[in-house]
Amino acid sequence: RVQLVESGGGSVQAGGSLRLSCAPSGVSYGHYYLAWFRQAPGKEREGVAAIDSIYSTTYADSVKGRFTISMDVTKNTLYLLMSNLKPEDTAMYYCAAEERVYMAWVSALRPDKYNYWGQGTQVTVSS
Repeated sequence: RVQLVESGGGSVQAGGSLRLSCAPSGVSYGHYYLAWFRQAPGKEREGVAAIDSIYSTTYADSVKGRFTISMDVTKNTLYLLMSNLKPEDTAMYYCAAEERVYMAWVSALRPDKYNYWGQGTQVTVSS
């Protein structure tokens, strides 16, 4: 059974940085997709970044050049390094996982493509 536990959220001023962590367990590391999503109050959940089992990555346009997704298999941890944070980045951030041999990158940031979710960690960016 796949379980995901996020950590690392908090409050930061605009322009600052945060690193989120996600510890997946039960994931088959043969073929997987791991992703970060976020949801602000009153808005739909949106994909932020995704990584696959060969470490290819994709990002939402709104975070390209500011956020970096990475996976450390030796530590069994997924990271999202967020830099130059903006107030509009304020949201609950979720880690998600999907065990699949292939997923088109155009789909990798769609929440309906993932079966496993963490409980979320709050990120608040003040101006």
